[in-house]
Amino acid sequence: MNDIDINEFNKEIGKLKLEIEELKNRNIKLEEKLKLYTNPNRNKKYYEKNSDIVKEKAKNYMNKINETNPEKLKEWRHQAYLNRKAKLQTQKDDK
Repeated sequence: MNDIDINEFNKEIGKLKLEIEELKNRNIKLEEKLKLYTNPNRNKKYYEKNSDIVKEKAKNYMNKINETNPEKLKEWRHQAYLNRKAKLQTQKDDK
C-alpha cells in the first residue's frame, strides 16, 4: 500500500513538473509578445519624428475636454496636485 502511494505521488510530481514547464514556456512567449507593444525605443523614435503632431493632438484633446466636460479637467488637475503634494512629502520625509 505504501508503494502505491509513493508511485501516485511520483506521478503527480511528474505532472506538476510538466505543468510548470508549460507555464514557463507560455510566460516566455507572452513576454516576447509584450515587448512588441512596450518597446520604448520604437515609441521614442515615433515621438521624436512626430513630436509636433503628438503635441497638437494632445492640445486638441485638452481643448475638447475643456469644452465638453470641464469637471473632468478639474478632477485631473486636482489629482495631479495631490500626487505632487504626496511626492514632495515623501521627498521631505526621506531627508
